[in-house]
Amino acid sequence: MKRCPFLGLLGLLALSAALGPAAPFPRLPGRQAGLDHRSAFLAVGLSRLAPAFSVFTVDSLGRGHLGQNPALPATEPVAGVELDGQTYKINGRPVWRVEWTEQTLTLGSDYAVGIEAPAFTLTFDQKANHATLLGVMNPDDRRMVLPCVLHLPDMGTLRITGPGALDYDASRRTKPAFVRIAFPPATAERRHVDYRLEVTSIYPKLPEVDRDPRYDGFRRDWLNIFQVNPRVQMLANNAASDPCAFTLFLYSDLAAQTPPLADGLTANDLVRMTLDRYLAGAKGYGQVGYTDPELGPGHLVWTTPWTTTDTLPSFLIAAGNYVTSSGDLTWARDNYDRLAAWARDMFAGDKDGNGLIEYPGTGNFGDRPRRERRPANWWDTINFGHEDAFSNALAYRAAMLFADLAARLGHADDAGYFTAKAAKLRAAYAPAFLNPATGVLAGWKSADGRLHDYWFTFVQGMAVTFGLLDDKTANGVMDRLLAKMAEVGYADFSLGLPGNLVPVRKGDYVHENYPPEAPGEPRLDDGSDGFQFYENGGATGCWAYYTVKALYRLGRAEEARRIFDPMLAGYARGEFQGFCADGRSRDWRDWRGGCHGYEGLLVDNYHALLAVLDDVKAKR
Repeated sequence: MKRCPFLGLLGLLALSAALGPAAPFPRLPGRQAGLDHRSAFLAVGLSRLAPAFSVFTVDSLGRGHLGQNPALPATEPVAGVELDGQTYKINGRPVWRVEWTEQTLTLGSDYAVGIEAPAFTLTFDQKANHATLLGVMNPDDRRMVLPCVLHLPDMGTLRITGPGALDYDASRRTKPAFVRIAFPPATAERRHVDYRLEVTSIYPKLPEVDRDPRYDGFRRDWLNIFQVNPRVQMLANNAASDPCAFTLFLYSDLAAQTPPLADGLTANDLVRMTLDRYLAGAKGYGQVGYTDPELGPGHLVWTTPWTTTDTLPSFLIAAGNYVTSSGDLTWARDNYDRLAAWARDMFAGDKDGNGLIEYPGTGNFGDRPRRERRPANWWDTINFGHEDAFSNALAYRAAMLFADLAARLGHADDAGYFTAKAAKLRAAYAPAFLNPATGVLAGWKSADGRLHDYWFTFVQGMAVTFGLLDDKTANGVMDRLLAKMAEVGYADFSLGLPGNLVPVRKGDYVHENYPPEAPGEPRLDDGSDGFQFYENGGATGCWAYYTVKALYRLGRAEEARRIFDPMLAGYARGEFQGFCADGRSRDWRDWRGGCHGYEGLLVDNYHALLAVLDDVKAKR
């Protein structure tokens, strides 16, 4: 089962039946639950079977919210191991010791001649928490170089320092799905090693944020968007999920604002690592040739004959963000020719020369998406095709960023060429997509010339955010969007925003013969029976940033906060990830709050935290 974003839904019903509802987190009342240490920041328990944690939980805010234990206990005893206080011994000789303070853990290993000490392990139930290591990995090597960061979404962050690298693995195909970290022991060559884990919070340092509990979720969850899959050494939907080519730019937006993760390690390093993999030929979901990251070659995932039209813009935006925020012009020079090739390939999609890129899928009503023929972009259950307002907005931003990069590197001809391409796209954008019947932008214009308009919130927001509309038109579009939101009765912004405010009709939605309440696939022609489920009007944090950002950009801060303040409260409560009692996840909700997701954690939900920077700026 895949995870980006619809293909995972194809196996949702079967997986839910196989796994059953997600188990609640076990509580930690005291030592009888295997708890050996507890402070306001962390709680741990030591396994009696092997050098391992059986309890591991953290609260980066230091509020003592430690009632959830996502750690999986060791099940296989290591021969000869005994725990003596805080020291693991084999045949009476110390091999590991554990020390702790209020905010730190230290794992120390001493080499014992003639004894093969095991690694010290920490394994998470991925359904309980989508833990991840964040750091640099070498290609084809499931080892993460130290220092790195261990992040537990909605719980907290630990900075890990020590020698060498950690073994790191994750799988969604096992039962239970897991994320596993192994700390290598001392050896004859390195007779003593110490690993230090320090609870921390990593987020953009703004004085207003530190003083205001309204931003608790922002301070704890800023890193939630970053997840590294060790099987492919790339940023992905989560540590055991697919890398999505068309979402790389989302990570780069936040990476550009993120303070250092550790000495010599930045979030930009994660973006560069992932870009390097794509530049070397790796594939992600949305690209022709993408195969399953666990099953490997021969297990094709992306069976559509075309790469999505938002993939190359995503790569170029990510590269532009990386170079601008890191100042790494050496990397830019080394990779310029390939980046320029991506930019030219992006505009090669403008087959008719009108300035807009086109997708080979028609987008015609009734030409419904299927497993073997996906739509043009991230919204891969909706019939986006031909000239797509979402992908073209991203292409405009990509062209502007690449033109700037070309100018900085002295490629004046390329700078002029892509500036002109961007200008031509902008000139064509509103005339192509602005629907005179509604006064807002349609999602796409199909090959037969028809506009397909379902009051897409994210399309309006992106167009305004990227400057594709003049201010008068932009304000008019946002006026109509907010009025429509009130008209249809969407008011619980703690759930995020629906992608569309009216049902997507059957002829414009995926056809896989699933019940409407799973992927939102309608049985009725008007789409009403699938409405509010998944991409057919389901509420989510995904792409909500652009609606909020558009309002801030237009100076409409109070209207932005009417949406964003409840979202911030939802982030603080952990409402955008994890599972409900029925086994479905919180990353997609109906308008009453019912859960209809499958991923458990979908990193796209956390892009909206970027709007905190606009919120703070608007108050100054």
